[in-house]
Amino acid sequence: MIPTGGTSNTAPIDPKHVLIIGAGPGLGGAVARRYAREGFRITLVARHEESLAALADELRASGANVDAMLADAADQESFRLRMQAIAQIDAPGIVVYDAALIARDSVLAADATYLMAAYNVDVLGAITAAQVLTPAMAQARTGTFLTTGSWLSHDPQPEHATLSIGKTALRAVTHLLHYELARQNVHVTGVTIAGDIADGTAFAPELIAEAYWRLHSQPASEWSPEAVFDGN
Repeated sequence: MIPTGGTSNTAPIDPKHVLIIGAGPGLGGAVARRYAREGFRITLVARHEESLAALADELRASGANVDAMLADAADQESFRLRMQAIAQIDAPGIVVYDAALIARDSVLAADATYLMAAYNVDVLGAITAAQVLTPAMAQARTGTFLTTGSWLSHDPQPEHATLSIGKTALRAVTHLLHYELARQNVHVTGVTIAGDIADGTAFAPELIAEAYWRLHSQPASEWSPEAVFDGN
């Protein structure tokens, strides 16, 4: 595990190091496998120790160079410290923000504490990660910061209230980061997944992971704040 203390200084980026925040057995794991196949070093960040360890062990068994860190974006103070620890020791050239609080809930029934925890994970964690990790990219004038979006940002659903709020806000944040950081040659894009992620379908994690790989290698002339994955 990576240590969690230190100062606010950042190390030079490693363009062959990808940090996946919210890494789990679904899309995050698929993105990790895709980049590992290209010889990238992987750092996995997640809040559940058992699933994090299982994914790290699987990747190591395949020959990948993998590190792992427990962190929960619901606790923003602790989360920022963990992002700073990564930035100080081994700043990544690629960041994938895949964390989300996925639950069936109602905007009328959710209390303020729950709403804030969901917003921390869905939105503020991405902002914190960008604030801590993109300065080194901007200094190097290279780097990629990708966020995982949802069609809920275009079509909010009452039964997924907090996720609809979070993905809508994350889409706006990603657009803002895109326009601010493109001037410094840092690529920021949100992958809006226009369907339910499920194995054996057009929205299988490994198929979506290909989009994350293509976006990293996309020429600057084709950059945009949003890339919609519609299963084609």
